[in-house]
Amino acid sequence: MFSLDKGKKLRNSKKLSIKTIASGTGGMADALDSGSSAARLPGSSPGFRILILDFRLPIAQRKACGMATLTEAAPTLLASPRTPTGILLARASCRERLLDKSKIQNPKSKIVLTSLQNSLVKQIRKLHSTKERHKQQLFLLEGTHLLKEACAVNYPLETVCCTLDWQSAHSSLWSEACSKSDRTEIVSEEVLNAIATTVQPDGVVATAKRSVGQIQIPLTGLVLALKTVQDPGNLGTMIRTAAAAGASGLWISGDSVDLDSPKVLRASAGQWFRLATAVTEDLKATVQQSQQAGMQVVATLPSATLTYWEVDWRKPSLILLGNEGAGLSADLAAIADKQVRIPLSPGVESLNVAIAAALMLYEARRQMICQ
Repeated sequence: MFSLDKGKKLRNSKKLSIKTIASGTGGMADALDSGSSAARLPGSSPGFRILILDFRLPIAQRKACGMATLTEAAPTLLASPRTPTGILLARASCRERLLDKSKIQNPKSKIVLTSLQNSLVKQIRKLHSTKERHKQQLFLLEGTHLLKEACAVNYPLETVCCTLDWQSAHSSLWSEACSKSDRTEIVSEEVLNAIATTVQPDGVVATAKRSVGQIQIPLTGLVLALKTVQDPGNLGTMIRTAAAAGASGLWISGDSVDLDSPKVLRASAGQWFRLATAVTEDLKATVQQSQQAGMQVVATLPSATLTYWEVDWRKPSLILLGNEGAGLSADLAAIADKQVRIPLSPGVESLNVAIAAALMLYEARRQMICQ
């Protein structure tokens, strides 16, 4: 189908991939790996591999695909006049050569996405709002650490967008993300800043499905149950702390902050992917179900006489915590098996809910370790 100029041979003995261009109906580009200086195209020499690449792209876009521009001479490839599909090949420039296949870090993404009006960019920007995340059933993953944690637990990704600088600095993670996502894009700094919710994003943003099957919270071990928690930083911190303390899972009421808010994920430091979490529209029923399964329910109240370290945390326990300002509702506090307080110095009204959760989680862990 293709041929070299008669008598031409590769001028460099190093193993390189020579790029040709295809255009027209049914056109595709071929990259041919040469094993020696005398190697020719398929039909005259074995051992060639086919890659789908497009040399017609501007230099900046080719670099996004892992291509490079060198000054060494390369063979001129010509189209065969007998090409049945009518594909025409442009001559490969003597100053441009595609390097080894291993340099191509993102075969799925061939161009740098620069337009803020692109449909994908608009779709991802909408995910900044809770309403759109629920509508699209997607959420945002921002930053290298969250992407690494998602890949570590094989969480399925929808789209991964990164800048050229980020791709170059994180080639292994980029390759792994490409293998776990449906779509990958190299984007400009301006686009990355637009789709991220952070002021200074570190170069990568991904989207993922909001739920991967029904999450089951174990009715054993140590579980948090949160009512009307509004601050995403508090929720993320409690997820992170619960995971660190070895908790079994976390329930959150439906009127709380969005469980997959970008701020929640960032505050969890990636532990969002490792702790079983679920939303319940009827927290009271969930608490009662836990009691029926044999778990003791412990609620925090400032008026309680029992301090939190006097509880036997070696039993399966559910820790019930309320809203940052209003605390726990009376109806939920009433069904608790135990009501406890955290001693405070005079003049101090209360503790941050995430701090209160941490104290009880680690007291429970201390008791289990020391038993």
